[in-house]
Amino acid sequence: MKFDPGSYNIKDERMKPFIDPGEIWEFINDTRNPGKQEVRDIIAKSLNKERLSLRDTAVLINADDPELVQEIKQGARDLKDKIYGNRIVLFAPLYIGNKCTNNCKYCGFRASNTEAIRKTLTDEEIVRETEALEDNGQKRLILVYGEHPEYSADYIAHTVKQVYKVKKGNGEIRRVNINAAPLDIEGFKTVWEAGIGTYQIFQETYHPEAYKWYHLGGKKTDYNWRLTSLDRAQEAGVDDVGIGALFGLFDWRFEVLALVRHTNHFEACYNVGPHTISFPRIKDAANLNIDPQYEVSDEEFSRLVAILRLAVPYTGLILTARENSELRKEVMQFGVSQIDGGTRIELGSYTQTQNEEQNLNKEQFHIGDSRSLGEVIDELLEDGYLPSFCTACYRLGRTGEHFMEFSVPGFIKRYCTPNAILTLAEYLVDYARPHVAEKGWNVIEENIQQLDDSKRTEQLRNRLQRIRQGERDLYF
Repeated sequence: MKFDPGSYNIKDERMKPFIDPGEIWEFINDTRNPGKQEVRDIIAKSLNKERLSLRDTAVLINADDPELVQEIKQGARDLKDKIYGNRIVLFAPLYIGNKCTNNCKYCGFRASNTEAIRKTLTDEEIVRETEALEDNGQKRLILVYGEHPEYSADYIAHTVKQVYKVKKGNGEIRRVNINAAPLDIEGFKTVWEAGIGTYQIFQETYHPEAYKWYHLGGKKTDYNWRLTSLDRAQEAGVDDVGIGALFGLFDWRFEVLALVRHTNHFEACYNVGPHTISFPRIKDAANLNIDPQYEVSDEEFSRLVAILRLAVPYTGLILTARENSELRKEVMQFGVSQIDGGTRIELGSYTQTQNEEQNLNKEQFHIGDSRSLGEVIDELLEDGYLPSFCTACYRLGRTGEHFMEFSVPGFIKRYCTPNAILTLAEYLVDYARPHVAEKGWNVIEENIQQLDDSKRTEQLRNRLQRIRQGERDLYF
């Protein structure tokens, strides 16, 4: 890559003030070789549910001593348990269209990839794909779109409504999240009115010169338009947003601090942080073209996840099926709260027989964990997690500032555990194989025994009985 990471002029008027590369490098460089007590004090601060500063986060990033790295990871485990308990929220991606006018070096959908097989699902195909997802027990989807004139705000809203209409047996999609191009304020309003949950936009890399090097054509070349996209979403009333970086494009330390800085910006300007932070790692794609010097090792990946959990205690952390099942199992311990399961990213593939070998000309990148949703849930139960399809917060208005009121002090656990139990019970009754159902009911009982609210426990057992008798969609 032909640029100097420290050379960007932070006084350039094109640069938005809340991402200052010079400031971020200063934090990284000024906190090298931190003392053990300083690192431990910062971990303790996070466990007290205090937001870490950029300097605090930089200290954790620079804590290379193996003993301290293990303490950081243990701190992340403990914090996750305090705030979220043992629940893991499940979802699936549904790719609607892969037409794209952008030319991003790392993406199989880029415009210059003439071998890519382009497709946009018809309304009928969307219905069939959604039915197939419901047949597997999915309740939460994220719809994914390339950046193309066909995928306008009106079109996105239309596809959201199509998905919500589909009801098959006891199946239904209760929450649709979005991963799509930046919109203007009116566009965000249009999509929000369709009843979406989170609108995700990843900056990919927060370093302006690296961003320029990777993005060669299309609207995505405009760094500031993308960086400020979720500000426009907030102005449009979309108070539930997700941010992320694609790790492996640039120095992971820089990207972690930039994600925290972006979080600080939301808190300062809108009194609410991002609902989720994602940290996908670069994977094989058709004709991939990246700088290998920024490859993130498995060990660095697990560290950065733990650091993000400590830095932003209340925010959901999403670990995707880009990673293989073994690494997902390892990294999940360090504060992850959401994963996808049963993932397929080829257009129209949920209604097809799964091919063992992926065709990268039909997919955006290589998937590392191609297990079915049932297999993922089986392992989660075996490992003592509480699988959840809960959507109660969205539907009761516990988003934005209201979500912060619940989640920052840790009260969200009072709602999340019972609601996770109820959604798991639905899955066990409607979709689980007998051996998985047996495990699931045992996990449910173990979690009920840990509740310290006798009234809520009684209400929960009553609702579980109603689910066994055929009622659905019960929540607190």
